[in-house]
Amino acid sequence: MAKENEIKTAVPALRFPEFQGMDGWKEKKMGEIGDFIGGGTPNTTISKYWNGKISWYTPTEIKNGYLKSSNRTITEEGLKNSSAKLLPKGAILITTRATIGDVAISEKECATNQGFQSLIVNDSEVNLFWFYWIIQHKKELIKRASGSTFKEIGKDEIINIAAYSPKKQEQQKIADCLSSLDELIEATAQKVKALKEHKKGLMQRLFPAEGKNVPDLRFSEFQGAEEWKECSIDDYFDFKQGFQCPIEEQYDKQENGMVRFIRIIDLTQPSTPYRYINDPGNQYYINKKNLFMVRYGDPGLVGIGYEGIIANNLFQLIAKKKINPYFFYFLFSKEKTRIKGLSSSTSLSAINFTSLKVLKIVVPPNIDEQQKIADCLSSLDELIDATSRKVEILKEHKKGLMQQLFPKI
Repeated sequence: MAKENEIKTAVPALRFPEFQGMDGWKEKKMGEIGDFIGGGTPNTTISKYWNGKISWYTPTEIKNGYLKSSNRTITEEGLKNSSAKLLPKGAILITTRATIGDVAISEKECATNQGFQSLIVNDSEVNLFWFYWIIQHKKELIKRASGSTFKEIGKDEIINIAAYSPKKQEQQKIADCLSSLDELIEATAQKVKALKEHKKGLMQRLFPAEGKNVPDLRFSEFQGAEEWKECSIDDYFDFKQGFQCPIEEQYDKQENGMVRFIRIIDLTQPSTPYRYINDPGNQYYINKKNLFMVRYGDPGLVGIGYEGIIANNLFQLIAKKKINPYFFYFLFSKEKTRIKGLSSSTSLSAINFTSLKVLKIVVPPNIDEQQKIADCLSSLDELIDATSRKVEILKEHKKGLMQQLFPKI
């Protein structure tokens, strides 16, 4: 029978080759890995306590990662006259009130309010390893929280959480692996951001500026061609309101005869699960080349590439003449602010169809030029989507990797 004082060990599902066959990770209490330090708030009515040189964080500022600067700062006097403590560079800030278990590492000395227990690890530990450990075991903190008004976990609960950890060398290897993956995720996310900025700048040049009939950037085969023509939206489109379907007649699963029901959320949050309704007839159906727009809720938001029945707070733009629908998708996307400005002044903003019909737009009469612009921007959108998917794939890979690199408690 095992002795009561026998040290428990565990082995992760995935271990780096140089550590395979070595002793298992030893169990220890969180209180053994370092010091946990609470925070405080200087008196907000005393101005000399605030706007100093010391970063001072609140839980809403904590998103897993590194902290460079805070929304508010305090002075040395504010620090001395409160329960806030000066934390060293590299301290792990852990939220413990309301939002529990969000964690970040400070890049310089800082302080926090009372919604934290910040960890300063011992020299025998790797702080970045414990940063990832806390991310992986956030649920352990949450389930130990208590409180009626809002949940909170105190220092006494945290220091008694059991944790398995390896020796410092293996901790460092795991920290290096995960931080390298984080760097790749961040670099890929920055590429997405740069591509979106590039697209924004490109659209400003591919479409004429206000008061002009020729864009700043024009493809070589159209340079010297006739100017774009000013017209009203009514010259090109009719409008048709979507189908009204009560929520109780919308379904998560597609049964025989059902069609997809397209809502605003499908535009704003594309990963949202589909909803389905009984087919109300072809008069409400759109295909992937049909343009539609949001009338209520987020007026002016435009969509294309969907197939199904659009909801009543959307409306279809039905072309009166031969056009490239994707060109107009990008044109209306660029003009969203102007279109949104046509919303009627009611409790729920809604586009005024009469005003929208007479809204002036500038369009190239040559459909080949419409096609060229649409192809250029569509290709860029495809690259943005592919790069965005890569970010999500990397995040899922990291999530699975962490599950294997840390033993279960």
